[in-house]
Amino acid sequence: MTPTREAKRGKDFSQELAAQGWYHSFELPDGTRFEGHNTLEILRTRWDRFPIPADLSGRRVLDIGAWDGWFSFEAERRGAAVTAIDCVEIPNFRFIHEKLGSKVDYRILDFFDLPAAGLGRFDFVFFLGVLYHLKHPLLALEMVAAMTGDTAIVESFVTDAQTWQESVDKIPTLEFYETDELGNQLDNWFGPSVTALLAMCRAAGFARVELMYARGFTAGVACFRKWEPEPAEPREAAPELTGVMNNRQFGINFSSRKEEYIACWFRAHRAAVAREDLRLEVGGFGVPALCVYSQGEHLWQANFRLPPGLDPGWHMLRLRFAQSRFSNQWRIAVDLDVRVERLTLLSVLDGRSRTPNEVRTGEGSVVTCWVEGLAENSDRANTAVWLDGRRLRIEYMGEPVAQAGRPAARQVNAVLPADAAPGEYRVRVECAGIATESLPVRLVAPTGR
Repeated sequence: MTPTREAKRGKDFSQELAAQGWYHSFELPDGTRFEGHNTLEILRTRWDRFPIPADLSGRRVLDIGAWDGWFSFEAERRGAAVTAIDCVEIPNFRFIHEKLGSKVDYRILDFFDLPAAGLGRFDFVFFLGVLYHLKHPLLALEMVAAMTGDTAIVESFVTDAQTWQESVDKIPTLEFYETDELGNQLDNWFGPSVTALLAMCRAAGFARVELMYARGFTAGVACFRKWEPEPAEPREAAPELTGVMNNRQFGINFSSRKEEYIACWFRAHRAAVAREDLRLEVGGFGVPALCVYSQGEHLWQANFRLPPGLDPGWHMLRLRFAQSRFSNQWRIAVDLDVRVERLTLLSVLDGRSRTPNEVRTGEGSVVTCWVEGLAENSDRANTAVWLDGRRLRIEYMGEPVAQAGRPAARQVNAVLPADAAPGEYRVRVECAGIATESLPVRLVAPTGR
């Protein structure tokens, strides 16, 4: 046998694996054993580190890159309904599957075909030794998060398992392998440092990320979709949410297919707020804060990424501190079309004096429109107020107000440009490709000019 040249990174155990024939070890109910590269003791020790229940009855488990399948079959033995996937069919998996009379659902899928496979969400996801094989590692972790309802176990090759604590305050690094630098294998693309692996799991949308171990060339990370429970005895008052919007387009609509950020404004009687102390929750899933700023006395702004894996629809959002209860709730719309059948502009008013069909020009002037027929998720980004051919900036859209025998109406406030000249104009409102009939408005100079 020709000796394998030393790998530039990691370890090349391909010849050892080829000689053994098994990566995982197994012991069948009749006592038959198959000794693999990973001994049963090693496999059981790895499992014991996982922060998941011993009894998995009624739970769904996804094993991504199952290989010989020890973790799949162990989860099934503990009561879980298991789906195992790999990019190629592994004969050893089929062999053990038959010997055990297993009901594990074995799928041959490329990892990036998972979203189209319609597998749904799983309580627990195993993502063991797969990350560094993928060209798009952060996207892969986002996909794992989207499929995880509770906890994902992520294990990966890392560049600094023995020394990572010496560089914990430095910028995390991700090595790139163009050919066979890692383990002499052509399908290894990236090698994260331990801090990069942790940071990537947080950036992918997991609320909490805990390092289970780092040794040799491997690190194991437990990734939780939800925050720890609220404290039984809070040490401080809950924050008060005063505003929530899409930080990019200032509306309440979000797309899971885009890089969307949530901006939250809240009141809290604190001298300082650290982002690590914030606990945002959307639709039951937590997401860590990216930044937090003071906006004045007791008023704060914090920005967050949209959690991955949210179903299309309306979702409740709330916020708390580590040692407080949750705040009041706000609603956001995720992946919802804006559907409008007909729009009616009921009235146009001066936003300050409430004078109908007449608005005084000048600094701070506002055109108030009352509109019937707007969609529930019509917002500042997808609605337009036009003054003749000039689009005005919308600063406020109110909640629907019921009208006797008619569709609900909403208040829409638009800022009148400071250079708007007195005269006769027409106002119309548009949303989702539907426009109102226009109404006349007279712009008049402020008294005293």
